[in-house]
Amino acid sequence: MSHDTNESTTDRPVGATSKRNTGDLTKAAVSGWLGTAMEFMDFQLYSLAAAIVFNRIFFPDVSPAIGLIAAMATYGVGYFARLVGAIYFGRMGDRIGRKKVLFITIAMMGASTTLIGALPTYDAIGILAPVLLVALRLIQGFGAGAEIAGATVMLVEYAPDKRRGLIGSLVSLGTNSGTLAASGIWAILLVVLTDDQLISWGWRIPFLASFFLMLFALWLRTNLKESPVFEDRADVVDGVALSREQIENSDEGVKASVLESGLRQRKGRAFFVALGLRFGQAGNSGLVQTFLVGYIASTLLMDKSIATTAIVYGSLIGFVTIPVVGILGDRFGRRPMYMALSGATMVLAFPLMLLVTSGNNVTLVLGMIFALNIGVLGLFSLESVTMAELFGARTRFTQLALAKEIGGILATAIGPLLAATLTAITGSWWPIAAMLVIYSAITLVSAYLAPETRGRDLVRLDDAI
Repeated sequence: MSHDTNESTTDRPVGATSKRNTGDLTKAAVSGWLGTAMEFMDFQLYSLAAAIVFNRIFFPDVSPAIGLIAAMATYGVGYFARLVGAIYFGRMGDRIGRKKVLFITIAMMGASTTLIGALPTYDAIGILAPVLLVALRLIQGFGAGAEIAGATVMLVEYAPDKRRGLIGSLVSLGTNSGTLAASGIWAILLVVLTDDQLISWGWRIPFLASFFLMLFALWLRTNLKESPVFEDRADVVDGVALSREQIENSDEGVKASVLESGLRQRKGRAFFVALGLRFGQAGNSGLVQTFLVGYIASTLLMDKSIATTAIVYGSLIGFVTIPVVGILGDRFGRRPMYMALSGATMVLAFPLMLLVTSGNNVTLVLGMIFALNIGVLGLFSLESVTMAELFGARTRFTQLALAKEIGGILATAIGPLLAATLTAITGSWWPIAAMLVIYSAITLVSAYLAPETRGRDLVRLDDAI
């Protein structure tokens, strides 16, 4: 069976050569990069706060281990809200366009993140404090559920098809930028402030400061043109997608064009392949970028700044890893790169965790850098373009958002909580390595079963499989 589904080999934005110029592509690239940077900065700020201080600020009356589990649970709550947001905004984005949805989602994310920085603590208002924290986390997640999917779809639909891997990697660079910014801010706070200062007021600084980034992102997106692929879809009339009933009642030319493009294709296969591809990156991210930070501080009893510093170094190296993987994906295809990176993560999982838990600062940093770049950032560079190419234009936003968020719930949200529980029960680090192997194995199998999507015509309404 052939895995190649290439239908287009021209180096152009499919179906939109005369509609978008280099300036438009630049605006889309900056908007996509900034939106995902803001999303991941917001979430990384929260996840690091959950791992470092929230257990003492919002859950002070429990043991350190239970406090960490409770903080990880509030971190995971946002992923269920993301699923609801993915369904709601994904369908909206497929029907009325990508631009309008991206404006709404970034406003919701930015407002809720800023308000987290203004929350009273448990000592001030008791149980109402964690309740409000969870409420804002839900709002944040609802908006974020479609942000990265929308930014990915917009950027990939703008990109020349022979450079989609490289240009699509800008979304991943945005996530890396956000992670780096959040980790850098926390690293500085941990070094500059005393523990009392951090707990009393220092933790609020990054949340409140995100307000200014939100204002800039909103301004940028008001000047962004709609996706050329959305406008070129056979089922879009006057900027709105026709419903199935409207298509059936339309003139024969429109009806034949839409039906020929695969409107009646049975959905499901591409979605489950995409979900499997998502599992490795999402699960590995939750373990490396979230759980290990708290584990190193609370269980290994090492300085909190060591783990955040490792993430900063790993993210800096990621600015090379991400575009290089994108270029290699354009050159050799998505499948071979997926299989190579997920296989490497499986082989290296136990050795890397030995380095992380060795008690030596240098080996800990090296272990986290390798785990982050191979098992998280490299896979994410591929994910940004491959999942968009797997889906047809009519449901691309919805299916991509759902695959990302369901994968996030099953892997990123539940993973840190499960890892916290298993390491507490076993008193060992080996469950972390085992989970890395399992997550990566799911992605390896999914990549083997997937078609090669490089160069696929994105205006088509049918899925790749």
